[in-house]
Amino acid sequence: MNNKISYLLNTVRCVHRCNSVLTPTSSATTRKHVLWIGRYRDPLENVNFRKLFLNISPSLRGSSLRFLSQKIDVFSTGAKIQPEKGTEALVSEQAPHSSSELEKLDDSGSSKGKHGIDYSEPFFASLQKCTCPSDVLDLAAESAVSIKHFTNSLTTIWKIFRNLSEDQQRYEKQLIFEHPAFVKLCQQLLRDSRRMTRGDLVFSLHAVVNLGVPQNTLLVQTLLRVCQEKLNQLDNRCISVLATTLAELEKDKNVSALQAGLQLLVEQRIPNIRDIFILQNLMKCLGKDVPVFLKKKLEMAVLKEIDHLTFPNALRMFLALDTMYYCSVPILNACSKKIQENVHDVSFRHLILILEACYNLQYRNVKLFSAVADYVNSAACLWDKRQMMLFLSAFETLGFQPSELMDIFAEKVTEDPEFLNLKNLLIVLRVYSRLNYIPRDQKHLFFETLHNCLNKYLPQISNTELLKAVYSLCILGYLPHRALDELLQKDSRDELFLSDDLYKEQKEVMLRSVKACVELDSPSFTKPAFVLTESSSSLISLNLRKAREALIELLGDENMFQQNVQLPYKYHIDFEIRMDSDRKKVLPISATDDHADSSVQRLAFLFVPLSAFCLGTTHPQGKLAVKKRHLNKLGYHVILVLNKKFQEMTNEDAVEFLKEKIYSENAFPLSEVTVQESN
Repeated sequence: MNNKISYLLNTVRCVHRCNSVLTPTSSATTRKHVLWIGRYRDPLENVNFRKLFLNISPSLRGSSLRFLSQKIDVFSTGAKIQPEKGTEALVSEQAPHSSSELEKLDDSGSSKGKHGIDYSEPFFASLQKCTCPSDVLDLAAESAVSIKHFTNSLTTIWKIFRNLSEDQQRYEKQLIFEHPAFVKLCQQLLRDSRRMTRGDLVFSLHAVVNLGVPQNTLLVQTLLRVCQEKLNQLDNRCISVLATTLAELEKDKNVSALQAGLQLLVEQRIPNIRDIFILQNLMKCLGKDVPVFLKKKLEMAVLKEIDHLTFPNALRMFLALDTMYYCSVPILNACSKKIQENVHDVSFRHLILILEACYNLQYRNVKLFSAVADYVNSAACLWDKRQMMLFLSAFETLGFQPSELMDIFAEKVTEDPEFLNLKNLLIVLRVYSRLNYIPRDQKHLFFETLHNCLNKYLPQISNTELLKAVYSLCILGYLPHRALDELLQKDSRDELFLSDDLYKEQKEVMLRSVKACVELDSPSFTKPAFVLTESSSSLISLNLRKAREALIELLGDENMFQQNVQLPYKYHIDFEIRMDSDRKKVLPISATDDHADSSVQRLAFLFVPLSAFCLGTTHPQGKLAVKKRHLNKLGYHVILVLNKKFQEMTNEDAVEFLKEKIYSENAFPLSEVTVQESN
């Protein structure tokens, strides 16, 4: 009975298609009404459908192909349509070779325009009027007689299909694969593949792959093989389309052989490619495995045409460099300028992808980041909290502190703390602690909100998550007592770390920092009159030798300072200098080493990398900030020195720089800035 019903429904569909040939618009109208009716079903599960695709002449079925590892007919019995990716996430995985980017190639220079097609011919005139894939297939079944008709029918199906929503695509794909004309169309492509023009060949392959025809079918493998044979005949436009298609396929012998040949061909053709769109498409599709010399050739070709860079191409070029994993600063700077000028026209998804690309390429552009942050601030009412959190997380990985955005987001969090599930809470804590930022006007409310959320998740939180959450709050100078008690109890029972934990050492450092915060940030802690210190080693690292020599020249004796100083709580100081209460005279280390003297001023020199500060500022990030805060609690005046800039100074300038830092009263206030005061 079920089989009879199935055959009846198939008959009704066939009658419906026959009627739609007479009235092409009717099928589109009817489909709108039935779009949401019925459960989606994989058309390749239909036995009759599979038999149709197996109905190929013996000569074609037995044809041998070089590099063809799967001897399969147009659609094999076990083949399945390639699954589509969902769009549940706000920022989906970057589609590295989006077919929509081929619209420029497809429309302006496709096989239609370059091979003398007469659009006044009835078939092509009717083809242009089709509004859905089934209309095209109905037309092909009735009127297509030449290979040009079949190839243009296929590319038209793909053009219509790619502009549909995901749900519409799922339904239309079922109709396409169940349509008898599609079987005939694929068979015709297989028979005439070697007689196609180069444009028809690459666009047909592109359409077939993107419509979901399995890669291991004879049709796809035959088209790949013919592309190998005609590779030297392809023009730049066809090379770009082919590169896009290959990037969407899994590695097999045919694909690998074609990619290797394509790479050689691109290397030869680069000097003659003047279209920046084609260049960025090739960069994107060839990917990170391209040899460095070829990446440099592509870079030089782009730089020759950089004056013609438009905003859309700048956006694509930026992401293409990320895909190729090649940081070309001149190109990135040019793209950044265009993006800054048109930042209001960039979608949320692309803004996130741009920031991720900057991180991947280790490209830091404060003007670009500021422009993005200012745009997000200006349109804060348009973004939901999750989108803003993703922006902050992206900025955090770059070490960039968008203070105004962080204030706005903190206000939203305090207004609606229910948004903070455990995952979001950990992200927020990580962002604010690493960037060392506390909201200006709602410090206590913000802390209490985060603290209450953490307490709510204590029964279900893992040991690692608990450590990260407590560590982040401690870095910000806030002690979450309930969570702290639970963490320290687990530590006392040796439950925090597993013996084979790959991150055990990192976690031990975090726990040690938490314990230091418990003691030093406690309201009951008082400044010690004397701090026991020791020199860990007489050896000094290469990047500190210049500073040591400058101090000797300035102070006259190496007994006037101490190097590689080890303090309680595992804190380390590069150089320590002791001065009288008026800060006029440097005292010998030996004279003040064995007794407490409140009149002695202790200076702690820390030579730090630029990465220890928030990008483009002298605002210390979390780890450095908590170290400064604790050294201040121990009685030190902390002087931070950017090591890179110091190394670039001449010896005379280095001595003058240290002299100013030691004897100038203005050198201390900046170094004594705590987390709270810096905001």
